[in-house]
Amino acid sequence: MELHQLRYFTAVADLGNFTKAAEKCFVAQPSLSQQIIKLEKELGQPLFERLGRKVLLTDAGRALYQQAVAILSSLEEARQRVTEAADAQHGTVTVGAIPTVAPYVLPKLVRDFARAFPSASVIVHEDLTEHTIKGCLAGELDLGIVALPILDPLLSVEPLFEEELWLALPPKHALARKKRVTIDDLEGEPFILLSEAHCLGQQIVSFCTQQSCRPAVTCRSAQLLTVQELVAAGHGVSLIPDMACRHDRGAKRCYRSLSGRRPMRTLAMIWHKHRYQPPLVRQFIDLLRRQAAERNSQSPMRPARRRRASETGREWAAGSQ
Repeated sequence: MELHQLRYFTAVADLGNFTKAAEKCFVAQPSLSQQIIKLEKELGQPLFERLGRKVLLTDAGRALYQQAVAILSSLEEARQRVTEAADAQHGTVTVGAIPTVAPYVLPKLVRDFARAFPSASVIVHEDLTEHTIKGCLAGELDLGIVALPILDPLLSVEPLFEEELWLALPPKHALARKKRVTIDDLEGEPFILLSEAHCLGQQIVSFCTQQSCRPAVTCRSAQLLTVQELVAAGHGVSLIPDMACRHDRGAKRCYRSLSGRRPMRTLAMIWHKHRYQPPLVRQFIDLLRRQAAERNSQSPMRPARRRRASETGREWAAGSQ
């Protein structure tokens, strides 16, 4: 049993496909398949069920997978410890974040980290939750910033902060003039959401369904900014995360807090439980914790933009002070 065979094996297990695994490992697909067959012969057990182009782990494969991940993780840890011993100030932190978080959290985080560690570098991967999780599990990401829930047992999950989802409306919309807006007021309203691949779109539909409201989804987009622009153009309403509202400096939208149970989401950072974290990565994580704590300590009545409050509801008005 050789290390490159274990790398090929885990790549196939993670991707469920020999061709994609070969591309990831920078090896020809026939060579990768041959090494997997050799490994199976050595162990005397089939490791995969071949189902056309898709492959699944057998019971023997699942038993080997956990050990293979641990072995490769230990090898990577040994390499990192040697590098770290040479120079703890130089290195790279690779962080992933979902698209509804990355533009609002990462710029300040990366800037402050660069000031503290000018000789280090940060690589950012902005991608969907599914890919961010896979990146952490595969050791391609040192950590990820995502929205809960995250249920994979191989990941450490640390909540950072909770944020409200605000109702986004065109300024002249009838609901913008109401003192109190409830989820029932949204029944029949055309809804603009992120595509189903984004966890935020799923969370909004789930919240509405739990409140016995069926959102009339008329448009989906891959970008949160596009959703906001479509709202401004009068194509519908949406629910927008607090951090995106805070960055909206225009006057083309207004944001209302729903009365009653408010839609919320919790952001968290994740990393592989068994992967070694060099001091540089731990410093990055500590900085993220501090910035999350600062956000949590801020009064909810101190937004980055002008907010008006009434006795029956809350409203944010777009535009700078």
